[in-house]
Amino acid sequence: MNEITGLLAGRKVLVTGAARGLGLAFATAIAEAGARVALADILHDVLEDSVAALRQRGLDVQGFALDMAEPSAIEACAGAAIGWLGGLDGLVNNAAITNSGGRSAEQLDIALWDKVMDVNVRGTWLMTNACLPALRASGQGAIVNLASDTPLWGAPNLLAYVASKGAIIGMTRSLAREEGAHGITVNAIAPGLTRVEATEYVPAQRYQTYQDGRALQRLQVPDDVTGAVLFALSSLSRFVTGQTLAVNGGFVMN
Repeated sequence: MNEITGLLAGRKVLVTGAARGLGLAFATAIAEAGARVALADILHDVLEDSVAALRQRGLDVQGFALDMAEPSAIEACAGAAIGWLGGLDGLVNNAAITNSGGRSAEQLDIALWDKVMDVNVRGTWLMTNACLPALRASGQGAIVNLASDTPLWGAPNLLAYVASKGAIIGMTRSLAREEGAHGITVNAIAPGLTRVEATEYVPAQRYQTYQDGRALQRLQVPDDVTGAVLFALSSLSRFVTGQTLAVNGGFVMN
């Protein structure tokens, strides 16, 4: 991605859920753009391998343990990552779980609903809170929240996940209002169905349905989303805040 070399030169960025999939793609592109990047994830072994591979390429990265369901673990991760980075200019709230695929609303149980909300919504809120002082001190702070296009069209049999990602969109708007006075931009990226490890459970027919419904009729891959994240973290978007950008090949247009 030579076209983005230097775009984030000198920036310090934390990416959650970065051991693999979209999070790893984001962390890689951000580091390639010149930033120092902290990768956080609960998948310790996978994270170590991913960090080692990026370091072999000469990228300035470090890995940190993170359990988004545990408030104390979130606080510890943010503190350690910010300490290693030497400050914080950007936060990419990517960590999330699905866990409700294929279940209708009446098939969901309270424990599953609570788990999805604890990780996807409460976890994002707590990680943001833990990072706000450093982002305010930056003078160029940017928060990028990973939403989804599913609440934009009402995906069935994913109620807990869809509700959690709808909450992320609402949270993005409120935080943008609150943090504008501190010069922090807050935006959401809403990808469509992307082929990554976390979506391996999705039947092939559903991928085909998405592909057929897109204006750009092909499979969505992680690199299709990285450009939007880089834009939201960079000085190119300094007057863009509170927005939700759907990156799904035109499956949903808003």
